[in-house]
Amino acid sequence: MASTSRTAPAAVTARRDAAATRAALTEAAVGEFSRNGFAGARVDEIARVAGVNKQLVYHYFESKQGLYLVALESVYAEIREKEQRLSLGELEPVEAMTQLIAFSFDYLAEHPEFIALLTDENRSQGSHILGSERLQKMHSPFIEMLEATLKRGVAQGVFRPDFDAINLYISIAGISYFFFSNNHTLSAIFGKSLGSRGALVQRRRHVIEFALNALRP
Repeated sequence: MASTSRTAPAAVTARRDAAATRAALTEAAVGEFSRNGFAGARVDEIARVAGVNKQLVYHYFESKQGLYLVALESVYAEIREKEQRLSLGELEPVEAMTQLIAFSFDYLAEHPEFIALLTDENRSQGSHILGSERLQKMHSPFIEMLEATLKRGVAQGVFRPDFDAINLYISIAGISYFFFSNNHTLSAIFGKSLGSRGALVQRRRHVIEFALNALRP
């Protein structure tokens, strides 16, 4: 019995160390892949930033591709979890939609690595996402929540009845995503700093009003 009691804490510590190592590698991978894309990212650099031996990358993730997929899953999981915490079902439909649109804009403003990873994944025709059942499933609860918000709005007469949740989500994401993914070129074309605080506040207000106006009957 004494031997078992001494072994148990060691096993718990080992699991914690493994979880911490995986987390460190995933965080480092998100940074490296967002800066250099899948093709340009270096496993050596990811291991160096994580402060672990390079061989642990292959031990935990099997390959560079495996680590890339986990990095993608982690950034998607973060935004989906935060969307769920908005608790849209507890808000009136217009307020719920306002919160969602504002959150989508703010998240992209605060997470340029998310935009970079998505841009890189689109260059490869979404091939890694297609291979992840987890990524495909994690969107379902959010779409259901958005659909329920739409239905409540239609029932109250504050939203049009001819919108579906997926198209609405794509539109909300698109009008914010394009602004951030093309911010440098748009700033150059129009001769103004669209990355300034003032420009962000103005654009955020516009995006919310634009989307809500589209939903109104």
